[in-house]
Amino acid sequence: MPSVARTHQLDLSLLYHVMNRGNARFEIFHKEEDYLYFIELLRKYSVAYEVLLYHWVLMPNHYHLLLELAKPQMLSKIMAGLNRSYVHYHHKTYKSSGHLFQGRFKSKPIEKEKYLLSCGRYIERNPVKAGIVQKAEDYSCSSARFYVFSHEDHLTTKDPLIETFGKDSDQQTKAYRDFLRKFDAEEERRFESFGFPLGSKEFMHHLTKEKGIFLLRKRGRPKKELIYL
Repeated sequence: MPSVARTHQLDLSLLYHVMNRGNARFEIFHKEEDYLYFIELLRKYSVAYEVLLYHWVLMPNHYHLLLELAKPQMLSKIMAGLNRSYVHYHHKTYKSSGHLFQGRFKSKPIEKEKYLLSCGRYIERNPVKAGIVQKAEDYSCSSARFYVFSHEDHLTTKDPLIETFGKDSDQQTKAYRDFLRKFDAEEERRFESFGFPLGSKEFMHHLTKEKGIFLLRKRGRPKKELIYL
């Protein structure tokens, strides 16, 4: 299986928290083979489009991805292709039809240095929040096992901020495992919303000046939207 380069540097990259949910909250993954098929799709798209996937989880009726893109404007194309490929598989496997997902994926840019670790924890704790497991690393379809058990999944790119947890891999692993145990209510609220970027004023300035992104507020509507040049 192709492996995503662990040390690849993306000078023009942008970090995104991406989520999509089953239509009417129905399940999109029904058995182990479904999860494995989607994971394989993630591998292929990560290699093809230079996607660095730092944290991820596949839940029965939704998924979360925390990824970095060399070309942020490619996000819609990547996600449309990924979802379309899985929908085709699902319809063929289960003789289903119609809309599998509730609509277009949700996403928002995240300031890497400030929120990469905490957003990753929010993502990996989803199975704990849902009552499926007691410890995040006990859930097989997420990146938590990569960090806690050094389980190579040929998909996850090591979070560069993990190095702040210790001098060596053993210290980092133990500290990250303890980090995963902590519940933060404010963190939950922060990452449950999508749309407007999450970061400092400097980060917003960076988006508008260097990434070719306008942050617009539509007349008569409070919600801000991202528009690429």
